[in-house]
Formats: sequence, structure tokens, C-alpha cells
Amino acid sequence: MRNTTAQRRNPASAASAYASSSDLGGAAPTDSASVMGIPEPELTPKVRQAIMTLMQEVESLRAEVERVNSRLAHMERLADEDTLVPIPNRRAFVREMGRVISYNDRYDTVSSLVYFDLNNFKAINDEFGHATGDAALLHVAGALSDNLRESDMLGRLGGDEFGVILSHTDADQALVKGRQLAQAIMATPVEHGAAKFTISASYGITTFKKGQSAQEAMEAADRAMYAQKNALKKPALKAAKQQ
Repeated sequence: MRNTTAQRRNPASAASAYASSSDLGGAAPTDSASVMGIPEPELTPKVRQAIMTLMQEVESLRAEVERVNSRLAHMERLADEDTLVPIPNRRAFVREMGRVISYNDRYDTVSSLVYFDLNNFKAINDEFGHATGDAALLHVAGALSDNLRESDMLGRLGGDEFGVILSHTDADQALVKGRQLAQAIMATPVEHGAAKFTISASYGITTFKKGQSAQEAMEAADRAMYAQKNALKKPALKAAKQQ
């Protein structure tokens, strides 16, 4: 005796099969397995209509899920991007730094962090206005970004501070790269409206240590940056006192 139990098919395939049959003048599929494995005698017009309605609802829900997922992905990108400069914000930068440190620990490799702080940025805002200050931040981000590898990461840490993760870079290499990046910031002037000036940055470097947290690495680079900034201020203060 012939086995009348039909093989189950993917619902989307079933809907497609039924839709194709409808395009041919509304004739129902003749294969009893063509619509969700339901035997032909049970495929009454009402059953067929119910199946098609169900398939349409499934497709509608699938499209809605795709829209929601796309929206969530967009919101996640916004949450990770700085509001002024189109680079990762502090939240995203620190998260990535934690991943890099974990990678270094696992594979016994080395990477470094360079912490930049712009010099006299408050004076720029006071003299030229905040719009010019924003232009200066965009200038700095562009200068840094143009001189990094795809494997490196640039982020704005807040205010006039930027961070750069240099992957597979030891302390000596990071020192050379930090100097190069600082020179790139000064290489071309900032121009905004009638304002035209050169901006510089102090920087500190730390190489990630085994078991170190992202916050500890940030604090180490921050201390190194302020040590450099204070060293630059001392000659200026000494000269001012001699005048």
C-alpha cells in the first residue's frame, strides 16, 4: 500500500508553491506534499486560505524583525560614536582597549596606548569661540586618523583628549609613533573663518601589561601625558620669571 504520509516542507517553500499555482489561474497544487505536507483531500479552499494568511503573517513578522535589528544596530553605532567627531567615544574606546589587553595576554603579544591632550585648548575657545574649538578637534582627529594603520584605533576620550591604541607595538615603537602623530597635528594650521593657528598636543605612552585593566592603562598613559605637559610648562615659567 502506498504511504500517504506526505513529507514536511519549509513553510516558505509551501507558500511559494501555492502562490505559483495561483498565478496559473488559481489551480491548487496537485502534489499532496506541496503545501506543508497536508494530504490533498484535506486542502479545502478554507485550509488553503488559512495557510496563505499564515505565510503572509510570518513574512510580515520576519520583515519587522529585520527592521528592528537594523534599528538596534544603528542605535548601537550611535552609542559608540562621539557626538562631534566621527570616531569612537570613550565608552567604545575603553571597551576595545579591554579586548586588546585580553588578546595580548592570551597570545603573548604587545600593544600600546598613546594619550593626547591638546595644549592651550581653553585659550582657543576663549579667543575664537567654541565653533573654532570644534574645528580644531576635527582637525586633530583627521591628522591622527590619516597617520594610523587599519589595525590601530582612535577615540575621543572627552574634551580635548584623544587616545590611540597601537596594536602589535612595543614601548620604543610607540614612542616613535607618538612623536610622529604629535608632529602630524602641528603640520598644518587649523583654519576656521578668520581664525588661523597651529595647535599642538602633549602625549603620554604606556604599553599594556599582563593582567592590567583598561582603566589602569588609561591612568598610566594619563600620568605620562601630564608629566610631559608639566615639563613643557617649566621652561616657559622660568623664562617668564626672568623677564
